Amino acid sequence: MCSRRTRHYDDHGKIKCNKMETNNHLKAIRQFIGKEFSESPSPFMLWLKPVVLKAEEGKLEFQYTVRKEMTNPIGILHGGVTAAIIDDVIGATMFAFGEEYFYTTINNVIDYFASAKLDDVIIAETQVIKKGKQFVNAQCEIWNADKTRLIAKGNSNLFKTAMTRN
Repeated sequence: MCSRRTRHYDDHGKIKCNKMETNNHLKAIRQFIGKEFSESPSPFMLWLKPVVLKAEEGKLEFQYTVRKEMTNPIGILHGGVTAAIIDDVIGATMFAFGEEYFYTTINNVIDYFASAKLDDVIIAETQVIKKGKQFVNAQCEIWNADKTRLIAKGNSNLFKTAMTRN
């Protein structure tokens, strides 16, 4: 049953409930739109220093600037850092669902298409493809700043663990 605050009636007199946003994790991420996400529970994400561009349930868009410590010896974004960004932002996408339980990555398959160099701005966009009771399939695309060049695309499967958030 709905609370009186969220209750209304449809054209046929049936009670309908207004969906109120109670997802505090998504709200927390949304507070950083246009700013660096400096309150992530992930120490690694804090090191990556993403700027939140968009935050919806099942979809996030973060912006990163390629720093020297993210590059390989020839000065381009290291493939391992690219994979880590994909894994981390997909994890943040799961966090944004506001669920009690943690998800762990089962696999992370990355296709690399182009490079990004020192000081380039890149955009990571996630999307949950399928969310079941225990398993989730998600993808992440990394683009250049104006989204004209796809740098990498990752697909991941995640498993809901028994570990809860403290």
